[in-house]
Amino acid sequence: MIRKIIKIDEQKCTGCGLCAEACHEGAIGMVDGKARLLREDYCDGLGDCLPACPAEAISFEMREAPAYDESAVQEEKRRRQTAAPATGTCSTMSGGCPGSRVQHIAAQPADTVPATGTAGCLTQWPVQIQLVPVQAPFFDGARLLIAADCTAYAFGDFHRSFIQGRVVLIGCPKLDHADYAEKLGAVLRCHRITDITVVRMEVPCCGGIEQAVMQAIRISGQQVPLEVYTIRFDGSILEHKRL
Repeated sequence: MIRKIIKIDEQKCTGCGLCAEACHEGAIGMVDGKARLLREDYCDGLGDCLPACPAEAISFEMREAPAYDESAVQEEKRRRQTAAPATGTCSTMSGGCPGSRVQHIAAQPADTVPATGTAGCLTQWPVQIQLVPVQAPFFDGARLLIAADCTAYAFGDFHRSFIQGRVVLIGCPKLDHADYAEKLGAVLRCHRITDITVVRMEVPCCGGIEQAVMQAIRISGQQVPLEVYTIRFDGSILEHKRL
């Protein structure tokens, strides 16, 4: 039959695996570091995978393809649930690159931390703005920290002062060729975010992350309390403001 089905451009695909995570039917998988449509009869043609792809490597096409087999999809879901390992300290969404799989990280008991280490405050993965799926469940009701990646190296007590109790997103507006505002705006539209804290460096280019967050709030139409910390090179706080 002729029907609408997804098409993956392997030249554009970066292998992040976000489309495989977004595909609830399990039609997409990763083969040799690239996303592939593995089961045409599992693809419902609704395109949940399209907005998850940061490289815009997925599109629709009309072509000859098997009909969507919902019963086979449900059976496969039951099979995967039965075969899933017991939950440990992390719960992981299946599929995709390990570096971009959504995970919840349980807090480490103090007595399990090596004597030479310190327990971190990070509670979720991934943290890169470009890798995290818009629909990640840890966003619901979250206090959001959006930080320039250099800040964690400059500010010595970054975990306890900023990460603790927050969902973390990091990026570099100078090096990442991406529209942070569009993706962050989508997160704000899809989830109830309690408040946002931005941590940036004192360099002018780092202002891009602050501006992106402000634009994201505007385009989302949400009213979210926003605080911005600017960090000096020596690790001290140059400025703290509420917007």
